Amino acid sequence: MNLNISGHHVDLTDSLRDFVTQKMGKIERHFDHIIDADVVLEIEKEKIRHKAEATLHASGKTLHAEAVETDMYAAIDQLIDKLDRQTRRFKEKLKDHHGKGPQRIAETLQ
Repeated sequence: MNLNISGHHVDLTDSLRDFVTQKMGKIERHFDHIIDADVVLEIEKEKIRHKAEATLHASGKTLHAEAVETDMYAAIDQLIDKLDRQTRRFKEKLKDHHGKGPQRIAETLQ
């Protein structure tokens, strides 16, 4: 997975980059068909809001999420939780639920 991290009005420190990389690894472990990810970290100074947003390009789907908190690390955590839910939901849709299992075979024989 290609990971692009950028910041608006934020100095991207090594600790922030490592934190985002570590958290995105969690999503990659759950769903390995991610092609690339773009993460943008932003601080709005007049309202002192920390915003994290990400766009994931997976095979067949583009997932987007954003989170706003008073702390950047909390915003990243919330962002990762949202992306994790989206990837799990997308992964479930990829599964074939129309296969013939034991119940379906028994129903057709009756």
